Amino acid sequence: MSRKGDCYDNALVESFNGTLKSGCVDRQSFATRSHVTSVVFEYLEVFYNRQRLHSSLGYVAPEVFEKLTVSRSF
Repeated sequence: MSRKGDCYDNALVESFNGTLKSGCVDRQSFATRSHVTSVVFEYLEVFYNRQRLHSSLGYVAPEVFEKLTVSRSF
């Protein structure tokens, strides 16, 4: 563990938050909280988990990686 305030504590979360902000929240204005919720949900479920290629998963989408992993375990 690193000290309080050290950026290495939560590097993965900070990276994800940066991706989320730049991918769907920046340069948009939202009228209601429910609109923000629906936009973020759509980004995560439609794009981030099903289409976006993740380098840590061998440049496949998480959904594809999960299917490959489950099919190999049986």
